[in-house]
Amino acid sequence: MDTGRQPLWQEEPAARPRMADPVRTAAVRAVIIVAITLIQAMVAFLCTLAGSWFAFPAVLSTVASTVVATWGVLDVWVTRQVWVQRNGVQSQPSSTARELRRERRRARRQERRASREGSSGVDRAAA
Repeated sequence: MDTGRQPLWQEEPAARPRMADPVRTAAVRAVIIVAITLIQAMVAFLCTLAGSWFAFPAVLSTVASTVVATWGVLDVWVTRQVWVQRNGVQSQPSSTARELRRERRRARRQERRASREGSSGVDRAAA
């Protein structure tokens, strides 16, 4: 029963892979904290313009919220760095390079074994 129309919703592949859960949690927390801080700053500004008694406590809480918002944004960065360090992001070029290093290491080990076996045989014959 094809009507010739295109579907209303089409799935498109994501441009980037999804963030890791801990990083995404930290990012959501940081966005909420920054949004609340911006609202507090606006309230403090408007109360200052109106000459309200609430201006001073609002400014103090905005300063404190700015410190907390800075911590929240840094938390996202640190969480992302820790996650990448623990779980690693394995891209094709780096894994290829890693495999080449492994092959070179194996070759070096075999050369060392061969040289050790050859030198130990010579020492025994000389003795």
